[in-house]
Amino acid sequence: MLSNPVFSSIILMFILCILRCNVMLSILISAMVAGLMAHIMPSGEAYTFMKSMNYTLDVFMDGMKGNLQTALSYVLLGVLAAAISFTNLTTILINKISKFITKSKFYFIFVIAFIACFSQNLIPVHIAFIPILIPPLLSVMNKMKIDRRAVACALTFGLQAPYISLPVGFGLLFFTILQKEMANNGLNVEISQIASVMWMAAIPMIVGLVLAVITFKKPREYKDIENNTPKNLDEIKMGLKEWGALAGIVVAFIIQICFGSLPLGALLGIITMIVFGGIKYKDMDKTFDKGIHIMGFIAFVMLVAAGYGAILRETGGIPDLVNAAASLAGGKLGGAALMLVIGLFITIGIGSSFGTIPIITAIYYPLALELGFSTSAIIILIGIAAAVGDAGSPASDSTLGPTSGLNFDGQHNHIYDTCIPTFIFFNIPLILFGILFAVIL
Repeated sequence: MLSNPVFSSIILMFILCILRCNVMLSILISAMVAGLMAHIMPSGEAYTFMKSMNYTLDVFMDGMKGNLQTALSYVLLGVLAAAISFTNLTTILINKISKFITKSKFYFIFVIAFIACFSQNLIPVHIAFIPILIPPLLSVMNKMKIDRRAVACALTFGLQAPYISLPVGFGLLFFTILQKEMANNGLNVEISQIASVMWMAAIPMIVGLVLAVITFKKPREYKDIENNTPKNLDEIKMGLKEWGALAGIVVAFIIQICFGSLPLGALLGIITMIVFGGIKYKDMDKTFDKGIHIMGFIAFVMLVAAGYGAILRETGGIPDLVNAAASLAGGKLGGAALMLVIGLFITIGIGSSFGTIPIITAIYYPLALELGFSTSAIIILIGIAAAVGDAGSPASDSTLGPTSGLNFDGQHNHIYDTCIPTFIFFNIPLILFGILFAVIL
C-alpha cells in the first residue's frame, strides 16, 4: 500500500496539514510526490527525474483550470462581503434583533443559528458578519448566562448546514464543485439531482444543533468586560451606502437563482452597489483589497486542490487503491464508513470541505462503483465525506469565525469551546446518518 503513489501522497498531505504546514504548500508538495512516485511522463518520452517533475507541474497547472469559476466566485463574494462590512447594515440588524431575541436562552441560540444561515445563502458574506454581530451581543449572553459553546455550535451550524443542503449562494458553489469533479471522473449529474439528495445532509446537522443546545443548557458565568462596540445603536439609520449595498445583495441573489451562476450574480451585485452608492467609486480599490483578503486564500486553495485531483488521476494508482479499499471495506456498510472517516481526516487537515472535493472524488467514485452504490448514494457519500470535518477543524472558517466573535473579550477558547463541541455534535451525526443514507439510497 505504501508504494501506491495516491495513498502515500494523501498520507503525506494529511501529516503536513496536521503539523500546521501551510495548506497550499502541503497540497503542492504532496502532488509533486505523487507524480514523481508514479514516474508520470509525456507519452513516448524516456524517463528522467527533471522531465517527470516538469510534466507533473504541467499536469497540476492544467488541472487547476477546473476550479477557475469557483475561485472567481470566491473572490467576487469576498468583495460583496467587504462592501457590506463597510456599511451599517449588520449593525442595524443587531439593533433590530437584540430587542426580541432575549425571550429565553434557547430562543436566542436558535435565532443566532437562523441568522447565520443567511450568511451562506441569502446574503453570502461567509464569516464576515460574525465579528460585527456577536461582540455587541456578548453582554446580553452574559446576563442570560448562556454557555458560549452552544452559540459556537449555532454559528457553525449556520455556516455549514446551508451550503451542504441548498443550491443557493455558497451552496450553489459547493454543488457546482461536486458536479464538476464527478464529471471529471465519469459521472455526469445535474445540479437538481445533487439538490434532490443533499438536502438530507441537513438532518444530522439539525440533530447535532438540538443536542448541543440541550447539552449546554446549564448556566455558565462570564465576566462583563467593557468593549468598544457602539452603545447608541438606535441612532444608526439606513443611508445611501446601506440602501446601495442592500440593492446589490438583492440583485446578486435574484441573478444566481434565475441563471444558476454565482459569479454572474456576484459581479452584477458589485456593479449595482457601485452604481447606487453601496461602494463609493473612490473606495473600490480598498473594497476589492479587503474582499481578496477575506476570500482570496480560499480561492487559491480551491485551484491547487483541483490540480492535485488531476495529478492523482494521472498517476494511475487509483484503481489499485480502490481494489485494496474495497477488499478492506467488506461491503457497502464498511465502505461507506471507511469513505466518511477518510473524508473526516482529510477535511480536518485541509480545513476546507470545498478543497476536499477534488481530492476525494477521484478515489471515491470508482470505489463506490466497485461496491455497488447507486448514483444518489455516491452523491451523498462524496458530499458528506467532503463536509464532515469542516466543523471541528482548527483551520476551518466554520470554527475560526465563531471564535473570532465569541472570544472578543478573551473568555472563549478556540479548541475547547469551539472545535471540540462542534466536532462532537456535527461530525459524529454526519458520519452516522451518512452511512445510513448511503446504504438505503
